[in-house]
Amino acid sequence: MASWVLSECGVRPLPRIYPKPTIGLSSVSATNLNLRRISPSPIRTDRNCWALRVSAPLRIQITGEEEEQTTNNGDEFFDPGAPPPFKLSDIKAAIPKHCWVKNPWTSMSYVVRDVAIVFGLAAAAAYFNNWLVWPLYWFAQSTMFWALFVLGHDCGHGSFSNNHSLNSVAGHILHSSILVPYHGWRISHRTHHQNHGHVENDESWHPLSEKLYNSLDDITKKFRFTLPFPLLAYPFYLWGRSPGKKGSHFDPSSDLFVASEKKDVITSTVCWTAMAALLVGLSFVMGPLQVLKLYGIPYWGFVMWLDIVTYLHHHGHEDKVPWYRGEEWSYLRGGLTTLDRDYGWINNIHHDIGTHVIHHLFPQIPHYHLVEATEAAKPVLGKYYKEPKKSGPLPFYLLGYLIKSMREDHFVSDIGNVVYYQTDPNLYGSQK
Repeated sequence: MASWVLSECGVRPLPRIYPKPTIGLSSVSATNLNLRRISPSPIRTDRNCWALRVSAPLRIQITGEEEEQTTNNGDEFFDPGAPPPFKLSDIKAAIPKHCWVKNPWTSMSYVVRDVAIVFGLAAAAAYFNNWLVWPLYWFAQSTMFWALFVLGHDCGHGSFSNNHSLNSVAGHILHSSILVPYHGWRISHRTHHQNHGHVENDESWHPLSEKLYNSLDDITKKFRFTLPFPLLAYPFYLWGRSPGKKGSHFDPSSDLFVASEKKDVITSTVCWTAMAALLVGLSFVMGPLQVLKLYGIPYWGFVMWLDIVTYLHHHGHEDKVPWYRGEEWSYLRGGLTTLDRDYGWINNIHHDIGTHVIHHLFPQIPHYHLVEATEAAKPVLGKYYKEPKKSGPLPFYLLGYLIKSMREDHFVSDIGNVVYYQTDPNLYGSQK
């Protein structure tokens, strides 16, 4: 089950076509062909050099973006896979200084708010105990479980506060309560941020290479790309990671972790086990059916929220977004492949996690400053920022993007340092 987990070129007036990836072809226009020499150099992934215990790089690496210019600088043609004409420092300079300030009292106020709502919803559902009420409760509570995850996610990034102990305690309480191993997840999520947009080194929802995709049996492919199965993948990912990667978020000897992190992983696994034991105990006191209604179903609803949101932050745009390898990858270019999403009324409830581009580039910014920081950065980002479609009160429109992506985004080429998703026409039969 763990195996579920997971330029545009054209000459007007011809229709836009996404050609198969080519080695070293970074940009093409009607008047300019820029061939770049490929010198494969593996991305440094030695975790021993990561002194910070948050999901942000030790230093912003802007080598390459400092000097490189591109045909995207003012031309009508836009290649999303070409290096941008701005630097990471340009984006940072555009963001107001107060957006970087972390206020632990503000962060804790969101924790108090969300925890109060969680217990209030549970008490109301138990009091009415009515089958007309339970479905409403399941939707509302699963959304609140997801909100708790986002606050714990901020603890893992260090954007919750500057106090490591406070981040760790709050993160353990928030994540253990929804059966997430805090440190195990925090460390793997750090890997995701430090390698975002890299075909092989990214950690979350990274694309399958064509060779790896073809090695999967038909049943695994169907599970991976047929809804609702991918939306139930998160617990299995925690135990076994993604196809092509080994290890577990609960095992301190996993290759996800270095020796100095083993104690943290053990601590989080113990906290996770304590929460699981508490749920077992409550099932004897309240009855297993009541625990299922109050906690079990909202938990799986939270898993679906997590999988939908995290997937659509990296997939499902109207235009193809690039993935990188080798010397074409950089922290900036990888971060620019992420997508913002609008969730309507849910934006505030899940702490504006939809403002994902600036979050990926600067995960130290607290969630309550992300909207302002994004607006300030847009003039610098230009066309590299993909404006999200506005949502109604509830983001049902996102299901269309999700379904389309599951039917079209199956694998990327084994060759080429700038690649785009391709479709397996045999997975569902004819697509047209």
